[in-house]
Order: sequence, then structure tokens, then C-alpha cells
Amino acid sequence: MSRSDGLVQRRNASSAASKSADRDQEDYGSSWPEDDKDTHHGGGGEEEDHDSKETRLTLMEEILLLGLKDKEGYTSFWNDCISSGLRGCILSELALRGRIELEKTGMRRRSLLNRKVLCKSESPTGDVLLDEALKHMKETQPPETVQSWIEYLSGETWNPMKLKYQLRNVRERLAKNLVEKGVCTTEKQNFVLFDMTTHPLNDSGIKQKLVKKVQETVLGRWINDPHRMDRRMLMLIYLAHASDVLENAFAPLSDEDYEVAMRRVRELLDLDFEQESAKEGANELLWAVATAFTK
Repeated sequence: MSRSDGLVQRRNASSAASKSADRDQEDYGSSWPEDDKDTHHGGGGEEEDHDSKETRLTLMEEILLLGLKDKEGYTSFWNDCISSGLRGCILSELALRGRIELEKTGMRRRSLLNRKVLCKSESPTGDVLLDEALKHMKETQPPETVQSWIEYLSGETWNPMKLKYQLRNVRERLAKNLVEKGVCTTEKQNFVLFDMTTHPLNDSGIKQKLVKKVQETVLGRWINDPHRMDRRMLMLIYLAHASDVLENAFAPLSDEDYEVAMRRVRELLDLDFEQESAKEGANELLWAVATAFTK
């Protein structure tokens, strides 16, 4: 996928009604269980536990939520990018939780996409999809690259021996997670030739807060240094672009803010990922995922 893919023409969209959440956590910060935390910010160090009652969403759930139509409850039929994008989210989430890493480079530094993914910790994450992917990576010898795992987990491989790694019904399983968390609901829609289970938005406040968080990352809270940015938010920007759902977050913006936001996204896409991954404190696997979708 080229770096310009996903930068589609802006669509007119009305802003969803804002609904107050139970409690803000660091205004725009993300939260996840204490034992799953990796270095959340670029500088490293343990994250503080804010004991937020706010609904915790994984990167996969956030990408799907951005892609879901609020009232219809399904993603665009024309979006053929979200499937591989969600697999990139799985790798990124496992890296952020300290479960996987890239193998160390030798004297001759190899490119990010040529290095193998290693299991760093075998402890379960508590998320079925993440644990299923982690099990595959732990049991696979010799190890595979980031690009290979995105293809294997998506089922997009010509190697019949690797089809066993495909994660099935990922979107539906993530949608059920959103239903369990009260974000969406479940309905049946008739499309003349077939019936389809849909998941319309139930709590507009949670999605509105996610959209605002994405917008503020490249507007009011913009930091012109990816290593000082919140790692989770940085990957959300990259993966939302790769999944062709970033436009959904920017659609409500004014023309001026929209242009600024898209310009800053392009700046992030145009970074030299190999160079960024070599900087102190960088999570190399996250940069490898970004490289896989923007090379």
C-alpha cells in the first residue's frame, strides 16, 4: 500500500451528538490493565494507573469503531483495507503490552521488515484474539516477519501450510466485544438477498470521544516529534490510515482544520521509519508495523 492510499476525498458528515462519559482519563489518554502496560509514551517508564472507569478499548476495537457506520452498524462494503489493518492492530497491541518484539539486529543492521517477530512473554493478555495470535507466534519455528504475520493472520497467503494461522470472523468478534462493553448493540438487517447481523452505535459518547482524541492528536495536542507522542495514539493514526477509516474521524472538521490535520498525517507517513526505529527508546516492532503498511 502506498503512503497516499486512504487519503480519499473528504466526505461530508455530520458530527455525532456528544454524550458525557463516566470519567475522563488524562483527557485524551488510553487505558488498559496495569499488568499489560508497556512504555506508553516515547520516553519510556511505567505508566501510572489512573483507575479510570472509562470503557477500555483495544486498538482493534477503536479501528472497527471508527469504521462502523453509526446507524447502519456495519463497515463500508468498499473498504478492502480494514481486514489487514486489524491484523496490524493485533501485532501493535501485543507489542504495546510487552508480549512480542523484533529480533535484535547484528553488526550489519537489517531492515525492519527483514527481522523476525519473537515472543517476549507468554503470559495471557485476557483478550481472546490477542492470545490466539500470541499462541501462533510462540509455536512457530523458525520465527516469521511482521509482514508475514499480517498476511498469515489475514489468510492472505499462497502457502497452504500457513492457512492454519488465519484469525477468522475478526470483525464480528470485535463487534461482539463492543456490544459487551455497551458501545454498540446488535440488530438484524435485511438486504433483499440476505440477512446480516449489524451493530449500530449504542453509546455515541464513546465514539465521539475517540474521534475527538484522534483529531486533537494532530491539532490542539500536536507534538512535532513522534517519540514524544503517545505511542498508542501514534499507532492509532497509522493504522486508521492503513485501514482507510481515518477520514471518518476528520470528516466533521472545518476545512481549515481538515487541511492542517491531513498535512500533519502526511508528515508522519513521510518519516524515515528505519531511522526512527534506531532512536533510543523506540519500540522497533511498532515501527515495523507502520513500515509494512506504508512501504
